[in-house]
Amino acid sequence: MVKRSVDIVGALLFFGFFGPLYLWIALAVRLRMGGPVHFWQKRLGCGGRAFRFYKFRSMCVDADEMLKRHLAADPVAQHQWSRYQKLDNDPRVTPLGRFLRRTSLDELPQFFNVLKGDMSLVGPRPCMERQRNLYGPHWERYCDMRPGITGLWQVSGRNKLTYAQRVELDMRYASEWSLWLDVQIMVRTVWVVLRHDGSS
Repeated sequence: MVKRSVDIVGALLFFGFFGPLYLWIALAVRLRMGGPVHFWQKRLGCGGRAFRFYKFRSMCVDADEMLKRHLAADPVAQHQWSRYQKLDNDPRVTPLGRFLRRTSLDELPQFFNVLKGDMSLVGPRPCMERQRNLYGPHWERYCDMRPGITGLWQVSGRNKLTYAQRVELDMRYASEWSLWLDVQIMVRTVWVVLRHDGSS
């Protein structure tokens, strides 16, 4: 109950202080990239329940089809995707999108997810349905928690880590959780974002 209260207050404070920044980014995405301002994707959260996960759109409109073509034509990229679920040079990301990702500004719409109760300020990274099997026997433990905007993965290397290492960090967070740990992670997140450490 305390954690949920902190989430609500934190999200409201964010929109109170950074609402103009949010609107400026939304306008920039609309003018520079065309199409929708927000991107949403089905993710799995507490109890294994699916929810709409929001971000500022950083990719071209036909991103899914472009990814399929790219992986089919590039075995190296295919290996990297299977290991990290990320690409160093993702052809789907636009120039503005690269800036938003490097500064983590693309993540700001997730504060709406926090207000809705789908996510927490701090927790495991929300996973896609196709990534569920990568949690193996730890899946039920993942389902005990609300996924977070930030977490141990984000402050421990982010895209430099394999997905297996990400699962290990999620399980460590579940076993060691406390409000003090959440505070430490949020403070470390500010430092990581300012340094653009591990972002892509």
